[in-house]
Amino acid sequence: MRTASLTRLLLQFAASGLIAVLLVALAAGYAFRRAGEHESIRDARRVTELIAANVIEPHLRNSIVSGDPAAIAELNRVVRPSGVDDPIVRVKLWSSDGRIVYSDEPRLIGERFRLHDEERAAFTGGEVPAEISNLSNPENRFERGEKKLLEVYAPVKTPNGRTLLFESYLRFSSVSASGHRIWVTFVPALLFGLLLLWLTQVPLALSLGRRLRSGQRERESLLLAALEASDTERRRIASDLHDGAVQHLAGTSFSLAGAAERTDDPNARKLLHDAASSMRRAVRELRSLLVELHPPNLRGAGLEAALSDLLARANSNGAVTNLHVQPNLGLSVQQESLVFRTAQEAVRNVASHAEASRVDVTLATYNGGYELRVSDDGAGFEQGARVERRAKGHLGLQLLEERAQDLGARVTVRSKPGEGTTLVLRGPST
Repeated sequence: MRTASLTRLLLQFAASGLIAVLLVALAAGYAFRRAGEHESIRDARRVTELIAANVIEPHLRNSIVSGDPAAIAELNRVVRPSGVDDPIVRVKLWSSDGRIVYSDEPRLIGERFRLHDEERAAFTGGEVPAEISNLSNPENRFERGEKKLLEVYAPVKTPNGRTLLFESYLRFSSVSASGHRIWVTFVPALLFGLLLLWLTQVPLALSLGRRLRSGQRERESLLLAALEASDTERRRIASDLHDGAVQHLAGTSFSLAGAAERTDDPNARKLLHDAASSMRRAVRELRSLLVELHPPNLRGAGLEAALSDLLARANSNGAVTNLHVQPNLGLSVQQESLVFRTAQEAVRNVASHAEASRVDVTLATYNGGYELRVSDDGAGFEQGARVERRAKGHLGLQLLEERAQDLGARVTVRSKPGEGTTLVLRGPST
């Protein structure tokens, strides 16, 4: 993992955490505001009940129901001067038949309107209703200059025990202002706590990212060491085989060929020639194996010659091979090694599993970098087969993919049953 990647991941974590904090704060703010409004509406109910019980009911006369001017004047005396004021903008007193028997707006007195179910229930001692006023209703025509009103009801009784319904209209802005005060009180503390929690998470994420980066670097170092150790061991084995068994077999083949020329027995001559041919064939197979173990031409004759030697195995299996290498690619030693090892793994898989009749290898520039493409027309495979092979311990391609990532390159494999396989390695320029 590169430092830039760690920084990007840390910024993503910090940004997502901050977004989560803001979303929680907004949701909590909305919930607090709604709770504040509900609490304010409950307060409005209690205020209306207190006004009904302590201001209106003690001054009620029985004759208020019949529109007695003295009874109306008695209520005006307590309602208008100071008994009921802002945020209450209107009061009404209803009889059970829907008639307004009193209002601080005298033009409403005596008018009759339809009572809703909630209002009827309030006459019988049900829950005191509180709702937003519909200012388009005829009984609210004198309040239409107000923006938004909350109407609250409370039952009262005349001295002779008759139930009337007291209604007060409160400015909703005062109710929402009370809810806003609750919101302003609690949300900053919540937001501060969430931000503090977010700030404590950032150092933990940074520490975890550094540990992951350290573990990734250690893993990459171990992988690189394993690849280098593998190259060293391949080179040692190739050297031992070349200087030992291959030389002995080559010498034996020459001896057998010479003995065949010296003998006069036709049967013996044929046997010796066949043995010499078998020895030469064994030498060629061993040399092909040596190329796979360690490409001698990669450092000497160059990458194209090493890739050409590599295709000899597929060619010996009867497949037609085609190689194209663009000159002057300017690859580094590590990139050349990666290209060869990737092509080697691909060609090995083609020879072992694909049963292909054609193998094409192309190495050229691509988007300012380089691209290795190995294609065959073989049997192909399902993508899930790679997972199964990996589970069985076939890790060659996976190790190459990880090595490619370490060099800023990427390996992709496309294949379908019956449609062959294409392996592509793409990397940046040096």
